[in-house]
Amino acid sequence: MIEAMGLAKRYGARTAVDGLSFAVKPGVVTGFLGPNGAGKSTTMRLLLGLDRPTDGSSLIDGRSYADLPAPLREVGALLEARAVHTGRSARNHLLAMAATNHIPRSRVDDVLGLVGLEDVADKRVGSFSLGMGQRLGAPQRSWMIRGSCCSTSRSNGLDPEGIRWVRTLLKRLAAEGRTVFVSSHLMSEVALTATEPIVVGRGELIAAGSVDDLIRGATGGAVRVRAPAKQTGWPGC
Repeated sequence: MIEAMGLAKRYGARTAVDGLSFAVKPGVVTGFLGPNGAGKSTTMRLLLGLDRPTDGSSLIDGRSYADLPAPLREVGALLEARAVHTGRSARNHLLAMAATNHIPRSRVDDVLGLVGLEDVADKRVGSFSLGMGQRLGAPQRSWMIRGSCCSTSRSNGLDPEGIRWVRTLLKRLAAEGRTVFVSSHLMSEVALTATEPIVVGRGELIAAGSVDDLIRGATGGAVRVRAPAKQTGWPGC
Protein backbone atom coordinates (compact mmCIF):
# COMPACT_ATOMS: atom_id res chain seq x y z
CA MET A 1 0.00 0.00 0.00
CA ILE A 2 1.07 3.56 -0.74
CA GLU A 3 -0.09 6.24 1.69
CA ALA A 4 0.18 10.03 1.50
CA MET A 5 -0.63 11.99 4.64
CA GLY A 6 -0.96 15.75 4.29
CA LEU A 7 1.78 15.94 1.66
CA ALA A 8 2.76 19.49 0.76
CA LYS A 9 5.57 20.95 -1.30
CA ARG A 10 6.25 24.64 -1.73
CA TYR A 11 8.93 26.29 -3.84
CA GLY A 12 9.17 29.79 -2.45
CA ALA A 13 5.77 31.42 -3.00
CA ARG A 14 4.59 28.65 -5.36
CA THR A 15 2.69 25.67 -3.93
CA ALA A 16 3.08 22.53 -6.07
CA VAL A 17 1.37 20.09 -3.69
CA ASP A 18 -1.10 21.28 -1.10
CA GLY A 19 -1.99 18.88 1.73
CA LEU A 20 -2.59 15.72 -0.31
CA SER A 21 -3.88 12.67 1.57
CA PHE A 22 -4.79 9.41 -0.16
CA ALA A 23 -4.19 5.67 -0.09
CA VAL A 24 -3.32 3.40 -3.03
CA LYS A 25 -4.49 -0.15 -2.33
CA PRO A 26 -2.84 -3.37 -3.52
CA GLY A 27 -4.55 -5.59 -6.05
CA VAL A 28 -5.94 -2.82 -8.29
CA VAL A 29 -4.53 -0.33 -10.78
CA THR A 30 -4.94 3.19 -9.40
CA GLY A 31 -4.77 6.12 -11.80
CA PHE A 32 -3.33 9.47 -10.74
CA LEU A 33 -5.11 12.07 -12.86
CA GLY A 34 -4.86 15.80 -13.37
CA PRO A 35 -3.91 18.39 -15.98
CA ASN A 36 -0.32 19.36 -16.65
CA GLY A 37 0.95 21.32 -13.66
CA ALA A 38 -1.49 19.71 -11.22
CA GLY A 39 1.32 18.41 -8.99
CA LYS A 40 1.36 14.77 -10.11
CA SER A 41 5.07 14.50 -10.87
CA THR A 42 6.01 16.38 -7.71
CA THR A 43 3.85 14.00 -5.67
CA MET A 44 5.57 11.01 -7.28
CA ARG A 45 8.95 12.49 -6.43
CA LEU A 46 7.86 13.00 -2.82
CA LEU A 47 6.67 9.39 -2.57
CA LEU A 48 10.02 8.15 -3.88
CA GLY A 49 12.16 10.37 -1.65
CA LEU A 50 13.52 12.42 -4.57
CA ASP A 51 12.17 15.62 -3.00
CA ARG A 52 11.71 16.50 0.65
CA PRO A 53 8.13 17.50 1.54
CA THR A 54 7.51 20.89 3.09
CA ASP A 55 4.83 19.24 5.24
CA GLY A 56 3.33 15.79 5.65
CA SER A 57 4.75 12.36 4.97
CA SER A 58 4.30 9.23 2.86
CA LEU A 59 4.67 5.50 3.43
CA ILE A 60 5.15 2.48 1.20
CA ASP A 61 4.06 -0.69 2.94
CA GLY A 62 4.29 1.13 6.25
CA ARG A 63 7.77 2.59 5.75
CA SER A 64 9.20 5.64 4.06
CA TYR A 65 11.03 4.98 0.80
CA ALA A 66 14.33 6.05 2.39
CA ASP A 67 13.97 3.33 5.03
CA LEU A 68 13.64 0.47 2.52
CA PRO A 69 16.87 -1.59 2.62
CA ALA A 70 16.72 -2.54 -1.08
CA PRO A 71 14.16 -0.23 -2.71
CA LEU A 72 14.18 -1.73 -6.21
CA ARG A 73 13.36 -5.13 -4.78
CA GLU A 74 10.17 -3.67 -3.31
CA VAL A 75 9.24 -0.65 -5.43
CA GLY A 76 9.39 -0.38 -9.21
CA ALA A 77 9.33 3.23 -10.40
CA LEU A 78 9.52 4.89 -13.81
CA LEU A 79 9.28 8.68 -13.90
CA GLU A 80 11.28 9.33 -17.07
CA ALA A 81 11.87 6.58 -19.62
CA ARG A 82 14.94 8.27 -21.15
CA ALA A 83 16.74 8.81 -17.84
CA VAL A 84 19.43 6.26 -18.68
CA HIS A 85 23.09 6.37 -19.67
CA THR A 86 22.87 6.67 -23.46
CA GLY A 87 26.30 5.09 -23.97
CA ARG A 88 25.33 1.83 -22.29
CA SER A 89 23.66 -1.08 -23.98
CA ALA A 90 20.23 -2.14 -22.77
CA ARG A 91 21.78 -5.25 -21.24
CA ASN A 92 24.48 -3.32 -19.38
CA HIS A 93 21.93 -0.79 -18.12
CA LEU A 94 19.87 -3.59 -16.57
CA LEU A 95 22.98 -5.41 -15.29
CA ALA A 96 24.02 -2.23 -13.43
CA MET A 97 20.56 -1.94 -11.89
CA ALA A 98 20.62 -5.60 -10.89
CA ALA A 99 24.11 -5.41 -9.37
CA THR A 100 23.28 -2.39 -7.21
CA ASN A 101 20.02 -3.88 -5.94
CA HIS A 102 21.02 -7.50 -5.24
CA ILE A 103 18.95 -8.86 -8.11
CA PRO A 104 20.25 -12.05 -9.79
CA ARG A 105 21.96 -11.52 -13.17
CA SER A 106 19.74 -14.21 -14.62
CA ARG A 107 16.75 -11.89 -14.31
CA VAL A 108 18.27 -9.52 -16.89
CA ASP A 109 17.80 -11.91 -19.81
CA ASP A 110 14.37 -12.83 -18.47
CA VAL A 111 13.11 -9.25 -18.53
CA LEU A 112 14.75 -8.43 -21.87
CA GLY A 113 12.65 -11.23 -23.31
CA LEU A 114 9.60 -10.05 -21.38
CA VAL A 115 9.74 -6.57 -22.92
CA GLY A 116 10.72 -7.76 -26.40
CA LEU A 117 14.19 -6.19 -26.48
CA GLU A 118 16.30 -9.34 -26.68
CA ASP A 119 17.27 -8.62 -30.32
CA VAL A 120 18.61 -5.15 -29.46
CA ALA A 121 19.96 -5.96 -26.00
CA ASP A 122 23.55 -5.10 -26.97
CA LYS A 123 22.76 -1.85 -28.78
CA ARG A 124 23.40 1.50 -27.14
CA VAL A 125 20.35 3.00 -25.45
CA GLY A 126 21.09 6.36 -27.11
CA SER A 127 19.99 4.87 -30.44
CA PHE A 128 16.60 3.73 -29.07
CA SER A 129 13.31 5.33 -30.06
CA LEU A 130 11.09 6.76 -27.31
CA GLY A 131 8.91 3.66 -27.50
CA MET A 132 11.91 1.36 -27.08
CA GLY A 133 13.00 3.48 -24.14
CA GLN A 134 9.58 2.99 -22.55
CA ARG A 135 9.94 -0.76 -22.98
CA LEU A 136 13.41 -0.64 -21.42
CA GLY A 137 11.90 1.18 -18.45
CA ALA A 138 9.33 -1.57 -17.91
CA PRO A 139 11.72 -3.81 -15.91
CA GLN A 140 12.03 -1.05 -13.34
CA ARG A 141 8.30 -1.60 -12.74
CA SER A 142 8.09 -5.36 -13.10
CA TRP A 143 11.16 -7.19 -11.84
CA MET A 144 10.90 -6.29 -8.16
CA ILE A 145 10.27 -9.35 -6.00
CA ARG A 146 7.21 -7.82 -4.35
CA GLY A 147 5.66 -4.49 -3.59
CA SER A 148 4.58 -1.38 -5.45
CA CYS A 149 4.81 0.10 -8.92
CA CYS A 150 4.84 3.85 -9.63
CA SER A 151 4.80 5.12 -13.19
CA THR A 152 4.15 8.35 -15.03
CA SER A 153 3.20 9.04 -18.67
CA ARG A 154 3.50 5.38 -19.34
CA SER A 155 2.17 5.22 -22.93
CA ASN A 156 4.11 8.13 -24.43
CA GLY A 157 5.88 7.09 -27.61
CA LEU A 158 4.39 3.60 -27.76
CA ASP A 159 2.62 2.18 -30.80
CA PRO A 160 -0.83 0.55 -30.30
CA GLU A 161 0.72 -2.87 -29.69
CA GLY A 162 3.10 -1.41 -27.10
CA ILE A 163 0.28 0.45 -25.35
CA ARG A 164 -1.76 -2.74 -25.14
CA TRP A 165 1.28 -4.61 -23.84
CA VAL A 166 1.88 -2.08 -21.03
CA ARG A 167 -1.81 -2.14 -20.06
CA THR A 168 -1.65 -5.91 -19.81
CA LEU A 169 1.56 -5.74 -17.75
CA LEU A 170 0.08 -3.31 -15.21
CA LYS A 171 -3.12 -5.34 -14.85
CA ARG A 172 -1.07 -8.50 -14.35
CA LEU A 173 1.04 -6.85 -11.64
CA ALA A 174 -2.14 -5.78 -9.85
CA ALA A 175 -3.62 -9.28 -10.20
CA GLU A 176 -0.50 -10.59 -8.43
CA GLY A 177 -1.45 -8.44 -5.44
CA ARG A 178 0.94 -5.54 -6.05
CA THR A 179 0.15 -1.87 -5.60
CA VAL A 180 0.07 -0.17 -9.02
CA PHE A 181 -0.02 3.64 -9.23
CA VAL A 182 -0.07 5.23 -12.70
CA SER A 183 0.09 8.96 -13.37
CA SER A 184 -1.40 10.55 -16.48
CA HIS A 185 -3.30 13.62 -17.68
CA LEU A 186 -5.48 11.52 -20.01
CA MET A 187 -8.70 10.26 -18.42
CA SER A 188 -9.52 8.21 -21.54
CA GLU A 189 -6.23 6.32 -21.29
CA VAL A 190 -6.37 5.68 -17.55
CA ALA A 191 -10.01 4.55 -17.75
CA LEU A 192 -8.92 1.60 -19.91
CA THR A 193 -6.50 0.36 -17.26
CA ALA A 194 -7.24 1.82 -13.84
CA THR A 195 -10.28 1.02 -11.73
CA GLU A 196 -9.70 3.55 -8.94
CA PRO A 197 -8.63 7.05 -10.00
CA ILE A 198 -7.27 9.79 -7.77
CA VAL A 199 -7.81 13.23 -9.31
CA VAL A 200 -5.79 16.31 -8.37
CA GLY A 201 -5.75 19.92 -9.51
CA ARG A 202 -3.44 22.76 -8.48
CA GLY A 203 -1.85 20.42 -5.98
CA GLU A 204 -5.10 19.61 -4.17
CA LEU A 205 -7.20 16.45 -4.04
CA ILE A 206 -10.35 16.77 -6.15
CA ALA A 207 -11.80 13.26 -6.14
CA ALA A 208 -10.98 9.65 -5.31
CA GLY A 209 -12.95 6.44 -5.76
CA SER A 210 -13.94 4.10 -8.57
CA VAL A 211 -14.14 5.14 -12.21
CA ASP A 212 -17.92 4.57 -12.17
CA ASP A 213 -18.34 6.76 -9.09
CA LEU A 214 -16.24 9.50 -10.66
CA ILE A 215 -18.28 9.47 -13.89
CA ARG A 216 -21.59 9.45 -11.99
CA GLY A 217 -20.48 12.34 -9.81
CA ALA A 218 -19.47 14.37 -12.85
CA THR A 219 -22.49 13.65 -15.03
CA GLY A 220 -25.39 13.08 -12.63
CA GLY A 221 -28.35 10.85 -13.40
CA ALA A 222 -30.34 13.07 -15.76
CA VAL A 223 -29.87 15.21 -18.84
CA ARG A 224 -31.70 18.52 -19.22
CA VAL A 225 -32.42 19.86 -22.71
CA ARG A 226 -33.34 23.54 -22.90
CA ALA A 227 -34.68 25.33 -25.99
CA PRO A 228 -36.16 28.77 -26.67
CA ALA A 229 -39.85 29.10 -25.77
CA LYS A 230 -40.91 29.83 -29.36
CA GLN A 231 -39.69 27.97 -32.41
CA THR A 232 -40.85 28.25 -36.00
CA GLY A 233 -40.39 25.87 -38.85
CA TRP A 234 -40.14 22.74 -36.64
CA PRO A 235 -42.57 19.84 -37.20
CA GLY A 236 -45.55 20.19 -34.89
CA CYS A 237 -44.91 23.85 -34.12
